[in-house]
Amino acid sequence: MSFFDKIFSGKEDRSEKNPIWNYIESEEDLKKAIEKSFQHKIGIFKHSTSCFISKTVLKNFEKEINNLDQKPDLYFLDLLAHRAISNRIAEDLGIRHESPQLLVLENGKVVNDASHQHISADQIAS
Repeated sequence: MSFFDKIFSGKEDRSEKNPIWNYIESEEDLKKAIEKSFQHKIGIFKHSTSCFISKTVLKNFEKEINNLDQKPDLYFLDLLAHRAISNRIAEDLGIRHESPQLLVLENGKVVNDASHQHISADQIAS
């Protein structure tokens, strides 16, 4: 994929997965993430791979996370590839869908959420 395709096509090359993320690609993955929230806070980042704003927010968030001494437990959801899982999150956790969106879960419940420019590593690290 050329440089201009990456910028203007809305397609994102995720062939090399970032190691900070646990990827949610099934309802079983979502269930495991929620179960993990009973041990400690987790973050779920809902990302639209076709949205420039979402890409920018994701890159900025990843930079913030990489600068933390202690890395939080983070989960990544590709909204275009797994829309049904995003809908399940909205229904089961009672949170309105937005994109991009960071949900912080503790004990199976959303304790913090943010979207767009309000997304920050501080929400999960604190």
